[in-house]
Amino acid sequence: MNYIYNAIAYFSWFLLKTTAIFQPKIKLFVDGRKKTFSILDTSIQKGDSVIWVHVASLGEFEQGLPVIEKIKSEYPSYKIVISFFSPSGYEVKKNTPVADAVVYLPIDTLANAKRFIDRIDPKLAIFVKYEIWPNYLNILRKKGIPTLLISAIFREEQVFFKWYGGLMRKALRTFTHFFVQDGKSVGLLKHIQLTNTTISGDTRFDRVAEILEQDNSLPFMEEFKGASLCYVAGSTWPADEDIMLPFINESRDPIKFVLAPHNIKPEHIVSLKNSIAKKTLLYSELDQNDPKQFEVLIIDTIGLLTKIYSYADIAYVGGAFGTGLHNTLEPAVYGIPIIIGPDYSGFKEAETLVRKKGIIVVESNQQFNNTMTQLLKQPEYSKQTGEINGNFVGSHIGASIQIMAYVRTLL
Repeated sequence: MNYIYNAIAYFSWFLLKTTAIFQPKIKLFVDGRKKTFSILDTSIQKGDSVIWVHVASLGEFEQGLPVIEKIKSEYPSYKIVISFFSPSGYEVKKNTPVADAVVYLPIDTLANAKRFIDRIDPKLAIFVKYEIWPNYLNILRKKGIPTLLISAIFREEQVFFKWYGGLMRKALRTFTHFFVQDGKSVGLLKHIQLTNTTISGDTRFDRVAEILEQDNSLPFMEEFKGASLCYVAGSTWPADEDIMLPFINESRDPIKFVLAPHNIKPEHIVSLKNSIAKKTLLYSELDQNDPKQFEVLIIDTIGLLTKIYSYADIAYVGGAFGTGLHNTLEPAVYGIPIIIGPDYSGFKEAETLVRKKGIIVVESNQQFNNTMTQLLKQPEYSKQTGEINGNFVGSHIGASIQIMAYVRTLL
């Protein structure tokens, strides 16, 4: 089985290099990996004490950040190496100050894994949520390097629990300890004779709780919102925008609208702006305009949404019309009502908050219109709905504290 896996890894790398000629995102994926060892040679010296954190993409980086920050604070003499699998995470966070080196993880071939781990020689390895790479994990085990999987969540349909999942089950057995999100994950691991588990919850709650402690002020939002109610739609896709645009165009309520699309390519931004009947301003046009004079603001840049949510009285989180629901915890921490589309299965916190009625699901223009009208006309209902979300986040904080207690026994 190992031979087959390694053959697939080598063949996949060949295909990726070929496809990169035609696909810009895959080109980033391929070209970035060519720089991994030169970045390490510049940033990490032989003899450095290193902690290695691996994440798939941006969401997992944010998930692991509370633990990374605590390690950096408590163990300043250690250097932190963060590796990404995906360009969408690496390209945004390649200059993050919490790490001494940020790199793409080389494809999981035996040669790459040995070279990478020999080069950084970590005292501790931390994988976040899902990333299971057999060659890397096997070499970590052989070298006796403690390896943790944090904020993990397991489901019956995953390959680890299938008759044909022997290689991946073997990879799981290399972990020193699992910090999982729920009891179901503990049960699934126990079924394959893995009992080195702790239910710590999800470190994303710690991450979003930290948002409340930071400075979230944005002068342009102060001016734009003024004394009005504010609706913020984050990470929207065209299907989400189609649901809300009729209400935005027809609304006579004194409310300001902020739209932060997932796709900020100029052609989409222009199309979106042209579909709005109200006075609409782009973030990129702020310098030439007075935001108070506009009713709709389109955010055609990245990195501001978390702070913008702090100005929202109602939030919409995009992706639940088939592309994949985005982060509902970021607005939930502010204690505001949240609206999403219908496809949220598999997103644990969304499933819970829908049951608790802090998140409201809409499937059509009419349902969206009715929901917005109810939230705007019934302030007490809106307040109670938002409090469900805020209280839920507050009651789930503390995963990173448990993980750090264990980390201290290893370093």
